[in-house]
Amino acid sequence: MMGTDMCVPCEGGLVNLRVGAIIMKDGQILMVGNKRSPEYLYSVGGRIKFGEAAEEAVRREVREETGVGMEVDRLGFVHENYFYGDAPANMGKLIYEISFYFYMKVPPDFAPVCGSFTEDGQKEFLHWVPVDTPVPYYPGFFRTELLAPGRVHISHNRFAGCQYSHHSLCKIFIIIICG
Repeated sequence: MMGTDMCVPCEGGLVNLRVGAIIMKDGQILMVGNKRSPEYLYSVGGRIKFGEAAEEAVRREVREETGVGMEVDRLGFVHENYFYGDAPANMGKLIYEISFYFYMKVPPDFAPVCGSFTEDGQKEFLHWVPVDTPVPYYPGFFRTELLAPGRVHISHNRFAGCQYSHHSLCKIFIIIICG
């Protein structure tokens, strides 16, 4: 039985576990955008729910955001990221996020239809983009890693001058998850 999103408050910030789908076709990747920030695209995906495995979560998210059931091909990347929230519910909060990005098996007749909304109710839309497009999209490492994959774990620190270090956040995360 699936529960709530794996987004845990921690010392005024959040620890977030999420999945992302790598859906590629004809040299392009399927990305999502929304009306609040139409110039910013992000991967199909979302938070893992408590009691749900990462592969289950990515299949659920793909179905929710594209209207199509799809199977996982393989795990592509584990992305460790630190950033400040910009959505209304987490504005300015420090977020430590671990994302699991899976390559998906794209059916030849894949015709996605987006029926999803952001957590604050903004309508989302789907957009195919070339991997090397100048249009901003997240995660940015897709630009290089999808063209010549090699690494599996990628770590980014998108905040400056924060009082938390990489190691203290990892310890906090381990304590939350393991008790």
